[in-house]
Amino acid sequence: MWDYTDKVMDHFRHPRNVGFIKDADGVGEVGSMACGDALRLMFKLDEQGRIEDVKFQTFGCGSAIASASALTEMLRGKTLEEAEKLTNQDIAEFLGGLPEQKMHCSVLGREALEAAIENYRNGTIGQVQLEGRVVCICFGVTEEKIERAIRENGLSTVDQVTNYTKAGGGCGGCKDEIAQILERINGHLAVKESQPEVSKPKRKLTNIQKIQLIQETIDREIRPELKKDGGDVELVDVDGDKVILSLRGSCVECRVAQFTLKTLVEPKLKSFVSEDLVVVEAK
Repeated sequence: MWDYTDKVMDHFRHPRNVGFIKDADGVGEVGSMACGDALRLMFKLDEQGRIEDVKFQTFGCGSAIASASALTEMLRGKTLEEAEKLTNQDIAEFLGGLPEQKMHCSVLGREALEAAIENYRNGTIGQVQLEGRVVCICFGVTEEKIERAIRENGLSTVDQVTNYTKAGGGCGGCKDEIAQILERINGHLAVKESQPEVSKPKRKLTNIQKIQLIQETIDREIRPELKKDGGDVELVDVDGDKVILSLRGSCVECRVAQFTLKTLVEPKLKSFVSEDLVVVEAK
């Protein structure tokens, strides 16, 4: 399970400035529901041109919520010139750090801010448009975005690019091209240790084998972690790639149960059974 700082968990559990500004001066939207992360950022300026009010709405994981909440706290009182100097690393540092795999959430916040400022200054639609050639079709990530992430964050591996941009995090078919971009920018410093995963064959399981392996993974990898906090989970059904689970114990009343399902349970099942699995809670 990823190690989140207390500040990340605080902003996830108690997000600041969630909501909508009806007469916002600037609105920026980035991401998409299909990609799993979407963020809308709105701000209102005071008479001195400083950000007086700022709100956000998001669909995403706990890190996305925490990053957006942190960003709004950082923006209050700033001029747009000061605000546009904020980087995704500044957002992560404000939170005391983010797991490497979740750095794309800080990038999402930075992009929403840029779109909102652009909307205010030039009257654009306030949505991040794909510019340049799309490298990762699964998540709609362009070559330009990958190059910028590499340069601004000093990335040197394909896995790092995936963590910061989500490129390569779907089918993995673009990982070779991401490695080539890394080589072009970093030269001999580029590391390709994640390339072998490109040709990693998917496991072909019968339905019975899949169900048995899911149950084994729950018993061996997931249940012990949940029981540490008095929780538990039971396998209810498997419908294709949909794994239907029922929460037990303290997980039933836990406010972050959905967060646990998506950040602990689902990644474990994807790792040990199939990358195609999706976890849902039984209703």
